[in-house]
Amino acid sequence: MGAAQIAGRSWDSARIADGQAVLERALALHGRGPYVVQAAIASLHADEPRDWVEIAALYGELGRLTGSPVVELNRAIAIAEAEGPKAGLAIVDRLELGDYRYLHSTRGELLRRLGSRSALRKLMTLARTDPDLDVRGAAVMAVTQQAGDFSSGEQPQTR
Repeated sequence: MGAAQIAGRSWDSARIADGQAVLERALALHGRGPYVVQAAIASLHADEPRDWVEIAALYGELGRLTGSPVVELNRAIAIAEAEGPKAGLAIVDRLELGDYRYLHSTRGELLRRLGSRSALRKLMTLARTDPDLDVRGAAVMAVTQQAGDFSSGEQPQTR
């Protein structure tokens, strides 16, 4: 689900308040485990405007607790929101997540924000040979078309 789709959803404010109360209790009891950190991140996502610097810091802590490269990908997104796409991309490009679809769609979005057409073309080539074409390829194709990469009708070469 994209950010625009999420932004358009109506949130259940009573459930959010309940969750925030549970989080406050966990923090009062000195809870610091990964579930408490995840709850704190979710709580910050319910705020407008989002505090991307704090979200990034919490993802850093969650990554320290879990060692998960997927958590680091989420931190990269928060860093990109706080500091710009170049900072987020620097993190994304160090991650070893293989064909994890969200790595490639995140990278594509950050490249789109930077206006990097040649990198988008390479990413599109990879997506066209991937079994996840319907998920990743469609997203990359949309990004590539938005960048005007294939407006001449040129199609990327597959490996």
